[in-house]
Amino acid sequence: MMPCKSPISQMRRFGLALVLPATLLGALTFPSQLQTATAQAASGNRPLTIRSDVQEYDAKTQVITARGNVQMVYPARQLQATAAQAQYFSKERRIDFTGNVYILQQGNNSIRAEKVTYLIDEGRFVALPQTNRQVESIYMVEDSELDRQNNVSAPKTPALKPSN
Repeated sequence: MMPCKSPISQMRRFGLALVLPATLLGALTFPSQLQTATAQAASGNRPLTIRSDVQEYDAKTQVITARGNVQMVYPARQLQATAAQAQYFSKERRIDFTGNVYILQQGNNSIRAEKVTYLIDEGRFVALPQTNRQVESIYMVEDSELDRQNNVSAPKTPALKPSN
């Protein structure tokens, strides 16, 4: 004797059969929507916002991985960054950027590299170039000596004496 399936059970299976492919199709069709994650430190609540095409979070390792058109903003450190990928290691308090990395700090200083590691607690960057290339950094340096010289007229150049 075969068990009798209720019409409700059959409808649920049919609905599930329709919903799963539609969900998968939607995920594949619209992957370019930016995902946003905001991480905050335990004390001080300083937001670190990451926007990207795709993001993953590993609860065991507490690592956020962002891929595709990554944009990061960390206002507490006056830091903005773009890259192909970024990983935020919350336990180590470190961010690894890879792929055409550009970092702008304090609105003036910048770094361009293939890979950059930002050590949050130390406020330190470690940048690595692509093969056979170099890292480029631009720093705005205040030079008080130059400022003083610009306010003073240049010294007179002695006249040239004719040679015999």
